[in-house]
Amino acid sequence: MVKKSCIVMGVIFSLVLMGACMKKAVKEEPLVTGKAEEQAWGEPDEGAAIEEKAFEESLERKKYPGIEGEFLESSLLNDIHFGFDRYDLTPKAREILSQNAELLHKHSQVEIQIEGHCDERGTTEYNLALGERRSNSTKQYLMSLGISPDRIATISYGEEMPADPRHNEEAWAKNRRAHFIILVR
Repeated sequence: MVKKSCIVMGVIFSLVLMGACMKKAVKEEPLVTGKAEEQAWGEPDEGAAIEEKAFEESLERKKYPGIEGEFLESSLLNDIHFGFDRYDLTPKAREILSQNAELLHKHSQVEIQIEGHCDERGTTEYNLALGERRSNSTKQYLMSLGISPDRIATISYGEEMPADPRHNEEAWAKNRRAHFIILVR
């Protein structure tokens, strides 16, 4: 696992380094002349480098107790939430997924896992099935936005991994979610 993690981080570093080298080549041989045009061409490259750095800085190595292996989380991949006993996507969830899809399009080497979670109400079996429906509806929407299904794994944890362990409506609303992790292969 450690060897695979090192390889993935090496690939990400190499891609960033290659991107930085390409940007320098563009600045040395501008495609257009004139100060305003050079600035216009330079800004997206600088913005892309800043965005890449922000993505790298957002990555945090995690491990779940009792589960083999490590994974990465990014604060730039946002969770979506569901209504009670629901797995359909709200307009707000679709907006968040569109933002997540933009990030995934920009980082085409990233593979994710979508975790379906539920609140504690309902049987274990029911919540596992509902969590699966939540992760699958989330995957389907990302696929409709052009993300390859080969880059998306799904899993249901049902009620087993609450974001908020309290036993009230506020906590239950936080726990009804689809959570995103970045797989380390």
